[in-house]
This record gives sequence, C-alpha cells and structure tokens, in this order.
Amino acid sequence: MDVKKEIEKLRKELQDHNYRYYVLDDPLISDYDFDMKLRRLQELEGAHPEYYDPNSPTQRVGGEVSKNFPTVVHEYPMYSLANSYSKEELQEWEKRLHKLVDGPIEYTCELKYDGVSISLLYEDGQLIEAVTRGDGTQGDEVTHNVRTIRSVPLKLKGDYPDRFYIRGEIVLPFEGFSMLNAERVERGEEPYANPRNTASGSLKLQNSAETARRPLDCLLYFVVGKSLPISTQYESLRRAREWGFKVPKESKLVKGIDGIMDYLSYWDERRHDLPFETDGVVVKVNSLAQQEALGFTAKAPRWAMAYKFKAEQAETVLRKITYQVGRTGAITPVANLQPVLLAGTTVKRASLHNADQIEKLDVREGDSVYVEKGGEIIPKIVGVDFKNRNPESHPTVYLKNCPECGTELVRAEGEALHYCPNSAACPPQVSGRIEHFISRKAMDIEGLGAETVNLLVRSGLIHNYADLYELKKEQILPLERMADKSAENLINGIAASKMIPFERVLFALGIRFVGETVAKKLARHYKNLEALIAASEEDLKEIDDIGDRIAQSVVAFFEAEANQVILQRLKTYGLQMEVKEKDELGQTDKLKGKSIVISGVFSRSRKEMKELIELNGGKNTSSLSGNTSYLLAGENMGPSKRKKAEELGIPIISEEDFMQLIA
Repeated sequence: MDVKKEIEKLRKELQDHNYRYYVLDDPLISDYDFDMKLRRLQELEGAHPEYYDPNSPTQRVGGEVSKNFPTVVHEYPMYSLANSYSKEELQEWEKRLHKLVDGPIEYTCELKYDGVSISLLYEDGQLIEAVTRGDGTQGDEVTHNVRTIRSVPLKLKGDYPDRFYIRGEIVLPFEGFSMLNAERVERGEEPYANPRNTASGSLKLQNSAETARRPLDCLLYFVVGKSLPISTQYESLRRAREWGFKVPKESKLVKGIDGIMDYLSYWDERRHDLPFETDGVVVKVNSLAQQEALGFTAKAPRWAMAYKFKAEQAETVLRKITYQVGRTGAITPVANLQPVLLAGTTVKRASLHNADQIEKLDVREGDSVYVEKGGEIIPKIVGVDFKNRNPESHPTVYLKNCPECGTELVRAEGEALHYCPNSAACPPQVSGRIEHFISRKAMDIEGLGAETVNLLVRSGLIHNYADLYELKKEQILPLERMADKSAENLINGIAASKMIPFERVLFALGIRFVGETVAKKLARHYKNLEALIAASEEDLKEIDDIGDRIAQSVVAFFEAEANQVILQRLKTYGLQMEVKEKDELGQTDKLKGKSIVISGVFSRSRKEMKELIELNGGKNTSSLSGNTSYLLAGENMGPSKRKKAEELGIPIISEEDFMQLIA
C-alpha cells in the first residue's frame, strides 16, 4: 500500500473509532490498539508533510497558541431564548402560538444543557470555524480549541449539506469536573465553582494543548443554513446524528401541551441521573415552516421557550466545622452536616471554601443551613436559617493553628486561603509532596503509589522525596504487603526515574503555582537548574505568562534552605538538572520577542516547524494581528492569510528564509 493510501485509510479508521467511542459510547477496539494506529499515522504524517490535513485525527492534541481570539460576526444571529419559570407561563405561550399560526402544532422537547453556546461551520463535510455566542451578533473564534474536543467531528459522514452551521453547547461532564477539582485541591488551589464556568474558561485557554487536557464534550441540537434538506426540527436532530454529531437522545416529539408537561415532569425527576449539568427544558415548534411564520422578537424566537427547573435545595444542621490540609499546606474548611437527601444523593459534607465565605454567610456550628449542589455535583452552603439559630451561639472563629501539626497558620495579602508554613514536617504536606513527585506526569516511578508512600512515611524511612533515592531493598521488605518482587520493582522504578527530563523534574518539585506548562517554559528558558535558581523575580516575569505570583513562588522556593539541601541531594543522586538538546540547531534566542504565524505545507512537519520556533525563543500564534512579526508561508497557503498580512504590513517569509533566520 502506498503512503498516501495508508494515511487516508488510517484517518478514516481513527475517525470511525473516535465516533463510536465518544459519540455512540460503543468502542470496537481497545485504547491500546487505537493509540497504536494513531502513533503510526503520526509517524507517516511527520515523514510526509505534503499530506498535511488540519482535520486529521492527529490534530486533536492541540498545540496552537493564541493570545487573542478574533471577533467573528454570526451569519445567522444566535438569539437568546425567552425563559419560563412556571408551567402556567408555558401554557400561556402555547395558547399564543395557536393564535399566530394555522393548523395543529407539534413540538420538540429537548433538555437545556448548562454549557457554553457554540456555532460550528462545516463546508464540504469539514470543520471550518467554531465561534462562541458572544452577544448573539458576534462572538470569539475558538476553532483551534474546539478541534481538540473528541466528540466534535472534524469530517462528516453520510449525505450532508455542502455548507451549514450547527449549534449547541460545550459542556464539562460531572466526572471530568470532579477530576479537575481534585487536582486543583491537591495543588492547594481553590476548586472551580461549577462545570459551566470551567468549560467557558477552557475555551479561552491560550494554548490549545491545555484545552485538549480538559475532558470537554459537545452536544449539538440546531442546524442553520440555506436550502437545507430538512423540514422539521426533529428531523434535523436525526439527520445531524447520521452526519456524525453527538446529538442528545433525550429529545422527544410531542403533539400538545399535555405531552410537554409529561416531558417536564419526567426530567425534573430524572435529570440528576445524567452525566451533564442541566437547568431546564427547551420547547420548540417542530415545523420549520411554522417557525418561519412565527419569526422573532428583537431578542428571541417566538417559536421556542425555555422552562427552567427550580434549583434543588435542602435544609439541614451543620454539626461541626473541620479543616483539611492539602499538599501545599492550603487549609480547606469543611462543613460536616446532618445527612440530608439532595438531588438523589445523601449529602454529609460541604466545602466552606475559606474564611471569607464563612464570615460572609455568618455560618456557625449548630445552625440550620440551606444546601444546594453547585453544578449539580459539589454541595455548597448557600444560606443560614437565622430564625432557628440558638441565641447563645457565637460567630465562627477561623482556625489559628494547623490541625495536623499545630503550627500557626499564615494568610498572604490578597489570598483567600490560609496556609500551614510547616512544609518540612506537617504530615499531609510531606506525604502529599512525595505523592506529587512520583505521579505519572512528574517522575512516574513504577511500583510506588500513595499507599506505599504513606507506609514509608509512617515507618520513618522517608521524610521527603530525596530520601527515596537512598532506599534499600532490605529496608522496605518488612513493610506490610511488600513482597520480594514488589520491593525490587520499587527500587528499579526509583533508579529509572533518574532519566526523567529536566522539565518534568522541575514540575515534580512541587513549587506552588508551577504546573506542567510553566515548568516546561522555565526549563526551556533557563536550560538548567543553576540558571533558574539565580533568576530574580524581575527576570522571571520577562517570560511569557509568568506573573508576580509565579515569580514570587519560584524565588521563595529556591531561597528556602531546606529546599536547597534537597536539591543538592537530588543532583548528587543523578537526576536530570539540565535540558538535553533536542535538535542539531540547538536552542537560541534568535527569535526572542518574535511572534510567528505559520500557514501552508512545509518540507518538515508543522509540529517540527513550531518546535523550531519555540527552540529559538519565538512564539507560535494562530492568527494575524498588528503584533505578528512574520507570516511563515508554505505551499498551498490560503489567499486570505496572505491578503491580511499584506494589509497589516506583516513580512511574509518562506521556509528557506526561516531556516536562514535560525541558522
């Protein structure tokens, strides 16, 4: 089989498997087999850049960087919906419709998902553009980030129209939301408030590779365009499924107000069983001809109405306020409640977030409190029943000392959280930092998990992550559930971690506010640990996306004497403390301060071209603006990009020109 045919065959297979996994939830192959096919496709595309396709399955990992999101005017306005908060209002709306159009009216009832509205443009079956709702007239173009969402088809199947828009919601499922918040709490950061805001923020991340790490989903429900081969809303949902879109199956076709009311009653009870956040039902006139006859008001279509569910709330007693200590020493107050049934689950605990929240609510032990599920998943206290308050109760005095080690807590100016500064000896911090150090994205030490870390800490064998590299097999064999083979695997895993690259070592150190992306930037900029340690706050802030908070945290970490001792030990044990050159050109500052947009096909892969820009100090951006330094033009570059570059006076350079710049 020739290369082009194999690439096309792999792309088709992967698109089909992706559709079955993320849309139908019916996979045919294992994750491993999928990854092997994807890896083979990546190798072929890398070796043959002339077959580049922006809608290839390999492009879902992201990597595009965008400081600004261009504003795009909607060809068809994205109207908001009229809201109804009572069934009586819905009945009145239905009566008005019969006065405005002749004949019987059918309705489609669809669940109203609480996400971020999005409009996707497809031409010739390929995703061209993704734009947020914005103000309904114009929105932000976020195509690079939306491409990373697995349930968004990059190429359609079946008999689809030549050009059309499809609209829906970008949502964050509860499971993914819980996972993200667990990671944030582990890092000592405030948890996200709700799935909708988190999904919205994810679409505006400047690096699409970061968006790709968020478990976003896309639910679509409305097709717009000229001369479309559909006559009803319900038919459009069925056809969109055939084309490959993830269209919720909970929609239903009903014939009158009784059918609408039955649908509302059914889902008001069962919405909590869904994996997504829902806040109501949207009722639409089914016939597109009747929709056209009904038309629009200045703000909303007359043919649709949103019915909002009431927020589910319960009243219970706050028995006790306790405090948890995270890996970074962050203190989280927790309300321990008298168990109460809420949204289908029994709630016993709720986060109180921080001292300011406790003071704002004036919440006290023994109070009767109102509890809601923020984002339908995280219980939160939203108020106090002051009528039932014991007149002898006293305001809550926030904890002054760490509940684990007794150290006096501190709170930095401008910060919401209190912290335990005893990072060297506070047990949850010690275990938490070691667990972070060994985690998969950090040192990835095989044979070592959280349970084993706690065993090692409790037994006194380790007090920090540097101690791991002095462990002997005979020391750990006596530990509970530690057999000869598992002890050997643990020691071998620790030894193998010495080859982990510097950027991951830097992430593993657990410096506050230094995640994977920041660690990578610092490693690429300073190239070795000594240079990074010598950097001042002002030096650090010159790096893109490094602000006051990160700079202060990095400097404070390296100034701490205990950390200096540990770092010296890690260096002695042979961990990687400098960047290994990845390209014969090496890393330079020749493109420092330069912002480059690449477009077209090159002799090298686009990924390699972008890496060369970054390795030489430049910045990849996805769209042209007055701040763009160069448009790097390959073959088959679109004429619109060239025209815009010429209008803005941006120099257009070839691949050969670029290689001379960094030679």
